[in-house]
Amino acid sequence: MRYENDPEGTRLPIKLDTTTNGEFAPRPLAPHSEYANALAQEQATRNAKRLGVSRRQFLTSSTGVATTLLAFNQAHAAAGLTGGFYEIPKLAALDGAAADATLAKGEFIFDIQGHHVNALERWKAPNMLTAQGLKFMPQSKCGYGDPNSEYGHVKCFTSQAFVKEMFLNSDTDMAVLTFTPTSYDDMPLTQEEAEATKELTEAMEGTHRLLVHGRVVPNLPGDVERMPELAEKWKIAAWKTYTQADPKGESGWWLDDEEYGAKLIAMARKTGVKTICIHKGLPLPTPFMTKTNRRFGGCGDVGKAARQNPDINFVIYHSGYDLQFRDKEFVPGQHELGIDSLIQSLIDNGVKPNTNVYAELGTTWRYLMRDPTEAAHALGKLFRYVGENNVLWGTDSIWYGSPQDQIQAFRTFQIAPELREKFGYPEITPTLRAKVFGLNALKPYGLNEAEIRKSFLADNMAREKANARDRNDPTFLTYGPQTRREFFALLKAEG
Repeated sequence: MRYENDPEGTRLPIKLDTTTNGEFAPRPLAPHSEYANALAQEQATRNAKRLGVSRRQFLTSSTGVATTLLAFNQAHAAAGLTGGFYEIPKLAALDGAAADATLAKGEFIFDIQGHHVNALERWKAPNMLTAQGLKFMPQSKCGYGDPNSEYGHVKCFTSQAFVKEMFLNSDTDMAVLTFTPTSYDDMPLTQEEAEATKELTEAMEGTHRLLVHGRVVPNLPGDVERMPELAEKWKIAAWKTYTQADPKGESGWWLDDEEYGAKLIAMARKTGVKTICIHKGLPLPTPFMTKTNRRFGGCGDVGKAARQNPDINFVIYHSGYDLQFRDKEFVPGQHELGIDSLIQSLIDNGVKPNTNVYAELGTTWRYLMRDPTEAAHALGKLFRYVGENNVLWGTDSIWYGSPQDQIQAFRTFQIAPELREKFGYPEITPTLRAKVFGLNALKPYGLNEAEIRKSFLADNMAREKANARDRNDPTFLTYGPQTRREFFALLKAEG
């Protein structure tokens, strides 16, 4: 087979790197992650030779994925990070059938956090400088951009790129397209453009693989008042908002305050779209957030809002995860930021697990992959306190390229028995994994699994996904700023 992408086999199928989603500066890799990558490269070379295939052919196979994850286990154990591990038999590094038995599962995968931008003429307007910043993101080097055009690289971030990476290059079955907290004139993806992407996927014999959020910034004049129009015109699936954000650069807001939060919740109830997705945790860069309002990324307001509005579903994007903390066991007390702030808020307000608060894993899981002990604590806490039925799958792609590596890593991750016994964390069984991957999200989005699976059986997307597997030439590229230079160039381009 002739490979167009990475023919020399330099890229690993599972990525531990410094990439961000553009909302925070890259975090350098710890020595154990550097060692994990190096060990995986070394063992991939050795195992490819043992099987008599090229490195690229080996790395695109399930044995290549298994070899990579097993190398990560070895490196993490050497660093004393034994709280979690990838549950793969050693035989899978050389035996395709053993690798497939672990990695080639058939779960329903519903990714509730997807992003792309749109390459329309308005990108060329003088005030639309974000296109310049996208040049500094690795995805701009995709093979389907136009090298002869000043804005040709923007094609690498469009709806076509989204469908290719999200659906064809991963096991994702269904996704939600969501937004950033800008004013309407500065939106890199508008409601109209998101709907066009939805129509693109639905053109494949009428299937419904993509849902669309409605963006609302309650401290932007007129935004709450626009919600009924958005709900009626675009048939949105849920609302997306950011408590840290203020387009005026003054302050954030709280879900339980009367000026903004209460009005947003009341209007959501009035529209009948009663699921609200709230960015919490990961601090936003300027111009969306001031230097003083990082605290609005804390989850202290979630419990009260959920208690006062039991008919509303609150989906906490990123689960409140904050990179300045390393997650460990939850200790009751005053927690203002991070996953623990979400747990503390639920406890303080008597919000029981598996009720109307959900925790989403976009970007969070990708960063937790770098430290299996932290991953075990973070996931274990969410399962215990938010509920095994209320942890939802999301990846923040295509900012990170195809989410397939995140899927394969989660598909095999296990919390160590010692931590399960000591802290009351559950074992991650196939049943629990399937819930997180997609089944848990059906309830807040009002979907029926049987109807969805039936619609998937004969649609063109299913056939295209099968053809993509037969071609089996994934890029293994990571998209998004990977260095501080790329990150600050992106911020500068955004003004």
